[in-house]
Amino acid sequence: MKRQPIAIFDTTLRDGEQSPGCSMQPQEKLRMALQLAALKVDVIEAGFPVASEEDFAAVSLVARRVKGPVIAALCRALPLDIDRAWAALKEAARPRIHTFVSTSDLHMTHKLQKTRAEVLAMTREGVRRAAGLCGDVEFSAEDATRSDLAFLADVVAIALEEGATVVNIPDTVGYTFPEEYRNLILALRERVPALERAVISVHCHNDLGLAVANTLAALEAGARQVECTVNGIGERAGNASLEEVVMALRVRGEHFPYETGIVTPELFRTSQVLSNITGVQVQPNKAIVGRNAFAHESGIHQHGMLANPMTYEIMTPESVGVKTSSLVLGKHSGRHALAQRYEELGYPLEKGTLEGVYKLFTDLADHKREIFDEDLIALLYDGITEDPQTCRLVAVQANSGTHSIATALVTLECAGGETTETASGDGPVNAVCEAINRITGLQGEIQDFRLHSVTGGADAQGEVHVRVRFPEGVFTGRAASTDIVHGSAQAYLDAINKVLLARSCRESMTSTHA
Repeated sequence: MKRQPIAIFDTTLRDGEQSPGCSMQPQEKLRMALQLAALKVDVIEAGFPVASEEDFAAVSLVARRVKGPVIAALCRALPLDIDRAWAALKEAARPRIHTFVSTSDLHMTHKLQKTRAEVLAMTREGVRRAAGLCGDVEFSAEDATRSDLAFLADVVAIALEEGATVVNIPDTVGYTFPEEYRNLILALRERVPALERAVISVHCHNDLGLAVANTLAALEAGARQVECTVNGIGERAGNASLEEVVMALRVRGEHFPYETGIVTPELFRTSQVLSNITGVQVQPNKAIVGRNAFAHESGIHQHGMLANPMTYEIMTPESVGVKTSSLVLGKHSGRHALAQRYEELGYPLEKGTLEGVYKLFTDLADHKREIFDEDLIALLYDGITEDPQTCRLVAVQANSGTHSIATALVTLECAGGETTETASGDGPVNAVCEAINRITGLQGEIQDFRLHSVTGGADAQGEVHVRVRFPEGVFTGRAASTDIVHGSAQAYLDAINKVLLARSCRESMTSTHA
């Protein structure tokens, strides 16, 4: 089956940025645009230049610096908007002016306060002006899915006459259903024969949770460009999610004879770059890129995953840039997953031992939302509360400044004796952790560091939580202190002590079996 190419038009930097809390500075837009280029989207809509001087600067920066994708800028079908868009785009290797006008009676009456005749004239004049400046012009009929079909067809025909190369039929307010949208695209193709010489684009919002479904329906009707955003961000409930559309086409290739040029292993990285820039994290259950997208807690699911991952995963995590699936240990987990995790930690359990530990595990899981590796080790060696190898923080001192390297001096009491070490690092906390590593001989990688205030005022007590990866697994630590550096040292040492205890437990287990 020959697959037809589908262009991915990414509007994260324009429509996506309009999502509350997702605004970006010019340099942040450039960083995101460079990642979108690595993802190999076909078009990057960089902004709305007439909206502000900052948006103009951002579009200009992206147009100059980002190579590969077409760089588009949005503008109303007004001379000032169109000229401003072109001024921002003119240095792009592949520029596109994207102009629009509302076509529904509701919008024309209450927003534009224009008649149908005036909107037809705006379309003609606007597209003509844009085409006189740029060879690639996209026209959008805003609120197309609530527009009169005959009038919408007239608007589209005029846009094509005046030089539009791409025509977008947006579901601006997320109003339509898939079958309605499919029929709308088919009807326009029938009424406007010139559409066959242009690219039909679709831009769907998610107000009823149907943005991706509507997008796929439009592709079946002949649309060949998809307008979408990373993580599905955008006005109100957001836009069609880029990663969901792309992976739906790939996973269900037998149903959709289409293909995109997206480098799918870059999807997760792209999602993370956006979250890092905006500070807005995706919900855990978000398809494709959410934290739980490849996580399994149910015992039945975990058993199936251990037998064959395809039993519960329709795509591999590696295909979207996630390192691996995870079997989350919780109250729904079964014996197979528990035994597997103990095996990975270096504690192979005999059947009798597993039964006893599993009973303790289920009791703990009823009271604890997430079970960590140190919890599993504690279950094996219940009753060991102290070990001579564990360490106590005696003193910590750190120095840092804007123009100096951070250094730390740490004294620990381990096995009855005190040891002092110094170290440098990227910051005072990093330097303290490095000094602790030198004393204990361990080397942990901090995966998560969280600090929050538990009291108010200038002398507030802060609680530090860390998750640290060691060869033995991931261990957590926590501490509370009025001093951030001291609290961080205590939390990191808490995780270190759990590793030392785990090692002691393994040695004890080995000697018992011997």
